[in-house]
Amino acid sequence: MTFQEKKLRAKIFKLVKDIYRLRVRKKHFVPGQTHIPYAGRVYDEKEMIALVDCSLDFWLTLGRYGDRFAKDISAYLKCRYAVLTNSGSSANLLAVSALTSPLLKERRLKPGDEVLTLAASFPTTVAPIIQNRLVPVFVDVALGTYNVDPGLLEKAIGKKTRAIIMAHTLGNPFDLAAVMRIARKHGLFLIEDACDALGATYRDKPVGTFGDMGTLSFYPAHHITTGEGGAVVTNDGLFKRILESLRDWGRDCWCAPGQDNTCGCRFGWKMGSLPKGYDHKYIYSHLGYNLKPVDMAAAVGVAQLKKLPGFVRLRQKNFRLLHEALRQYEEYLILPQVTKGSRPSWFGFLIGVKKTAPFTKDELVAHLEKNRIATRPLFAGNILRHPAFEGVRHRVFRSLKNTDFVMNRVFWIGVYPGLDNKMIRYIKESFSVFMAPFKKG
Repeated sequence: MTFQEKKLRAKIFKLVKDIYRLRVRKKHFVPGQTHIPYAGRVYDEKEMIALVDCSLDFWLTLGRYGDRFAKDISAYLKCRYAVLTNSGSSANLLAVSALTSPLLKERRLKPGDEVLTLAASFPTTVAPIIQNRLVPVFVDVALGTYNVDPGLLEKAIGKKTRAIIMAHTLGNPFDLAAVMRIARKHGLFLIEDACDALGATYRDKPVGTFGDMGTLSFYPAHHITTGEGGAVVTNDGLFKRILESLRDWGRDCWCAPGQDNTCGCRFGWKMGSLPKGYDHKYIYSHLGYNLKPVDMAAAVGVAQLKKLPGFVRLRQKNFRLLHEALRQYEEYLILPQVTKGSRPSWFGFLIGVKKTAPFTKDELVAHLEKNRIATRPLFAGNILRHPAFEGVRHRVFRSLKNTDFVMNRVFWIGVYPGLDNKMIRYIKESFSVFMAPFKKG
């Protein structure tokens, strides 16, 4: 880059900073009128400058920012590899598909093999199992943590069970000690869906790094955002190779975009029934996709990741304030419970309405929404109740009684860093108003 270009970029970056300052003049919060979202983007001029800096390069695929973002994720999570993707859903698709790779030889999953998972989940945790012609086996959750009951998980294992894929529900880690013991004892692969849990730890180790692979999402609602984006993290070099092949059209070549012959024998390979010497850049060893993000998304991620520790602290603070305020209503409400040994990175605050309560979940949700406080269900509630999953080959272990409770009586509100103390105070007041008619004495 020339000296003149550096000077011009510096001028542009100053103008971007000025635009940000004009744009973010703080709006006055008006209780009952200002909408309180469940999640949202939190950013400043640093993300905008990184985005503009990348756009000025006009490198439209993965490039220098992608390399840096992947390394920064690995460093943050203390794992060896991070493979960037265009979404958390794509990360799940790649991770599950990697288990079917011929490079795993006798360990690879084959059509009809079973994968233990949850019905109280996001659809794209389950969809890749089905898309790879595997059979999801649904296990019930425990109320309070809304994660799997490890005792049920082990009992659900059958002769064809080969893997586990589950999310850390709304940033609350599942019992990783128990699940890892089960996975090792029975020789099962484990994929941690950490899309809602970036920054959470279990026994001081980051979630997503315990199993064979972990998945992340950088959608605007999540802990950090790149707009659209995600990643798969792993400590296994073979899985890294498989993931990159699947993500990059299924090609066998590992050259970065714009590079040739990094293997030193581009025209010396003999694979499949292709003629010897066929261009290695166009040899395909997997049924792959193009699921790469663009470098501009990675540029935003580089700036966002630096803010993650502060974001996690604010989420934990907001969670604590809500928990302290709503504890007085535990006669009627089930409040979220922290998994023992974990330090959650809360995505939201889950609330269950007990069957004995003198009001319904729908009535409480309607009150909050009327007062401009956003609510959300726990995603699919029970995935098997949705039209897309009717007729899908699956197995249910025993029953999904608690999962149906989640579908009918559980919702959540936000704890994201964009909520300030005035908003939290108003949320508490709104609950107080709703609960007033039901107070005893």
